[in-house]
Amino acid sequence: CLCDSPKLLREALLWGQTVTAVLYTEGTDLPPLSAAARASQVTESVMRSVSPMETPQGVVFSCAMASTDPPERLEPGRYLLLDGVQDPGNVGTILRTADAFGWTVLLLPGCADLYNPKTLRAGMGVQFRRPAYACSLERAAELVRAAGLPLYATALMEDTADVRDVDLAHCAVVIGSEGRGISKEALALCGRTVKIPMNDTCESLNAAVAAAVVLWEGARNDGRRAPC
Repeated sequence: CLCDSPKLLREALLWGQTVTAVLYTEGTDLPPLSAAARASQVTESVMRSVSPMETPQGVVFSCAMASTDPPERLEPGRYLLLDGVQDPGNVGTILRTADAFGWTVLLLPGCADLYNPKTLRAGMGVQFRRPAYACSLERAAELVRAAGLPLYATALMEDTADVRDVDLAHCAVVIGSEGRGISKEALALCGRTVKIPMNDTCESLNAAVAAAVVLWEGARNDGRRAPC
């Protein structure tokens, strides 16, 4: 994958990722590189032409990508399934928040790529230190069922429960896209829907913000049991 920024380069090296080539502009402070990484100084104009970002930060580098295939079996824990979340900034922010609160993310079809340059920048290098997976909806549901985890959806139905009243200690939760929400196919596989209480004047939350609330509630389940 192609990455931009000194911050991402430091994170990649810190977590033992294979950096193969580095381009940098004059005055950029580079961390120590391995002998296998080729480094070349380039002009500002060259940097602008090769950087995947509109505002380059002085370093562009190539890095080996980890496999995004999920494991054969999920361990007990908390999992967040992203259903068609297309904005790479939102996906990166969700990955970073999930890392903070101990959740693992599975990307379903239609999501922004884990290694999209904007996803990488928004995630601040979380892809280098914490696994995240991409698979079909059917495969994700199969893994969740095999692990004995309840599958919830953030959607409004007649029997939707307040997210604060649901046990999120060990579970999987689906977050839908920014525009259309959760797909009918994903919703049909979920055993329960949950909602984030908010003022009636507010119709919905940004996908990354909604995910952050759910992720935090799950972390709060550590050490306590909420009523089901």
